[in-house]
Amino acid sequence: MDLKQYQIILVNLDPTIGSEMKKTRPCVIISPDEMNNYIETIVVAPMTSSSKNYPTRVEIKHNKTKGWVVIDQIRTIDKKRVIKIFGFLSDKEITNVKSTIKETFVD
Repeated sequence: MDLKQYQIILVNLDPTIGSEMKKTRPCVIISPDEMNNYIETIVVAPMTSSSKNYPTRVEIKHNKTKGWVVIDQIRTIDKKRVIKIFGFLSDKEITNVKSTIKETFVD
């Protein structure tokens, strides 16, 4: 499976503990292609179909459905958890995700 940065993929996140996002859900690949090509794990941000207006949530639209990328729940997963590839974020959505990651973790 050829996994690329900013792809939307379906991932089985279970088992989880406590407040971690659970179940099978779409996620966005955050890790760069240089990592995705050579190691057996990827870094993802899970998505949700309902969200409060938190500064760590990025609104996106995929297949005419609105959702949010949950930057505050970024995690590393084994590629074996990936079930399906859906597509890519738009250029504008990628810019918003990058900006939110930077604002959350760098500044």
